[in-house]
Amino acid sequence: MRLLGIIPARHASTRLPGKPLLDIGGRSMVMRVVDQAVRARSLAAVVVATDDARIVEHVHAHGGTAILTGAAHPSGTDRCWEALTLAAGGPYDGVVNIQGDEPFIAPAQIDEVAAALQQPGVRIATLAQVVTDDADLDHPGEVLITTDVHMDALYFSRAAIPFLRDAAPGPRHARFRFLKHVGLYAFTTAALRAVVALPPSPLERAEALEQLRWLEHGHRVRIGLTTHPSFCVDTPADLEEARRRVAAL
Repeated sequence: MRLLGIIPARHASTRLPGKPLLDIGGRSMVMRVVDQAVRARSLAAVVVATDDARIVEHVHAHGGTAILTGAAHPSGTDRCWEALTLAAGGPYDGVVNIQGDEPFIAPAQIDEVAAALQQPGVRIATLAQVVTDDADLDHPGEVLITTDVHMDALYFSRAAIPFLRDAAPGPRHARFRFLKHVGLYAFTTAALRAVVALPPSPLERAEALEQLRWLEHGHRVRIGLTTHPSFCVDTPADLEEARRRVAAL
């Protein structure tokens, strides 16, 4: 399966304006993501998809490939679809949507979601980690997942699902294998074409989670497990932590 790695990168950001171009130890955020993504064995090519010419020029100047897309896309998934239609080197059988604010993403993690996509009958895949700290169950930034016996998603929620009805002493994560979402997606080309054509759904609006639109419209989402840590740069404090991590290497 020929997969295209796409890194959506918007210049606008409420908390970190110009986030893709911010410096982390002498290398921009977006180029650090590119550096990690090109090391994944499962990808035939890697491109940055952005609505800003400054990011396109920056990526090209530093040896990467970037595609200028429209500015009105409501999500990174929609931006990925346009980038796929414009990308050179095709045709591609599928896409891996790689978050543009994870400068330390493990190449092996990209390979894990690609492997999940290539399982029989799978058209959409994403990753999860087993929760090892109850703090993750109540953190507003974490998304929890429940699955069926085949590891296809039943539901994604910002609430701690499932609810443990019978109270018992000790940590909740020791009584049930809770799964928290890792924001890395893989789609077959046909599945990506289908999901970007779907209208917003009630559950999506309720939880502000795009993947619920896919489930509501009958698309299965395979969940792969990963043990690789994830670190997103969303705030100035995250940026400083990223710089500390680079300086410590």
